[in-house]
Amino acid sequence: MTRFDFTIHATDGRARTGTIAMQRGQIRTPAFMPVGTAATVKAMKPEAVLASGAEIILGNTYHLMLRPGAERVARLGGLHRFMNWDRPILTDSGGYQVMSLSDLRKITEEGVAFASHLDGSRHMLSPERSMEIQRLLGSDIVMVFDECPRADQPRDVIAKSMAMSMRWAKRSRDAFDAGGDHAASAALFGIQQGGLDEGLRAESAGALRDIGFDGYAIGGLAVGEGQEAMFACLDHAPGQLPENAPRYLMGVGKPDDLVGAVMRGVDMFDCVLPSRSGRNGQAFTWAGPLNLRNARFAEDQAPLDEKCPCPTCASYSRAYVHHLVKAGEILGAMLMTEHNLSFYQQLMQAMRSAIGEGRMAAFASEFRRGYFPD
Repeated sequence: MTRFDFTIHATDGRARTGTIAMQRGQIRTPAFMPVGTAATVKAMKPEAVLASGAEIILGNTYHLMLRPGAERVARLGGLHRFMNWDRPILTDSGGYQVMSLSDLRKITEEGVAFASHLDGSRHMLSPERSMEIQRLLGSDIVMVFDECPRADQPRDVIAKSMAMSMRWAKRSRDAFDAGGDHAASAALFGIQQGGLDEGLRAESAGALRDIGFDGYAIGGLAVGEGQEAMFACLDHAPGQLPENAPRYLMGVGKPDDLVGAVMRGVDMFDCVLPSRSGRNGQAFTWAGPLNLRNARFAEDQAPLDEKCPCPTCASYSRAYVHHLVKAGEILGAMLMTEHNLSFYQQLMQAMRSAIGEGRMAAFASEFRRGYFPD
C-alpha cells in the first residue's frame, strides 16, 4: 500500500484537482476536512460524516493530549479505532490551541510551557512531544509544531516567530523520522508562516523546502485579518510552495473563502464553521447562508436548500428545523450540521468537476452570483 502519493489530474489557472493516496484511503482534492476536535465531529456520528462525502477528518493534538490523553488513546487501539473512523485523519500540532486557549504560557526555544484550560495542570509541548502525541494517536497526516502569532504583530516579531517555527519544523522532522513504524505509514506536513509579508512567507517556504515534507500548510491566516488581506497573501503564498505537493490552508473557512482560495492554488481546508454554525442555527446554501432562528421560517415548508440531496433536506422542512433550533433541541444541531457538512462536500465536488472541465472561473462567478444574491 502507498504511504503517501499526490497526483494532480488537472489544472485550470492556478486551481488544481488531484488525489492523495494513503494506506487508509484516497482523498480527492480540493478537499474539506470536518473538524473532530475531541475525537468527534460535534453532533455527528462518524457514519454520517462519511455519508456527507468527507474522506478525511481533523483531530486536535492539544485537546486529545489533555483529555482523554494520548497514551490512553494508544492503549485503546489508536484514534481510528477509538472513534470508529477508518479513513485518514490529520492531526494538528497543538501549537495554535496553546497560543489561543492558555492564558498562562511561556514560549522558549524548547517549546511552550502552559496551563491546561480544563484544570490548570501544567504541561510542556515541544516539537518532540507533539510528534510523540500524534504518533500515539496514530495520525495519518502529522503537522509540525509551530507558533502562530497574530497577523497584526510588528514585522520583526513575526519574523522572529517564523524563524523559530522553522527550527521547530526541523526538530519535528527529525522526531517524526525516528518514529519507527508510524513514520513508515504516515505523512508529515510543514507549515509556512510569515504573517501577511510576502518576503517572510518566501523565506519560510525556502526553509521548509530545504527540510522536505510530504505536504505544506499555509498557517497564520484566518486569524482576523479579513478576506481581502487573506486573498492578497494567497496571491503569492501557495506559489512559493512546491508544486508537486498538497497545499493546505489551515482553519479556512466560509464557502466563498474556499472558492477564492482554490482559485489561488490551495488543495486542502479545515474549519469548524459548518459544524459550529449548524449548532447555532446557520445553514449554508447555494443561495447564501440562512439564519434558521429567523421568524420568517416558522411556516416555511421548503427544505433548507432545494438543490441539496442530503438527508436533512430530503426529509425535513425549514419550519421544523426552525422549531428545533428555537426550542434548543439536540436534533436541530444534528440536522443542521449534517446539512452544512454535506453542502461543503458538494461545494468541493463542484469545484473538482469545474477544474477538470476547465471552467473554474465561470463556476466561481456563478457561485458568487447565487451566494450573494443582493
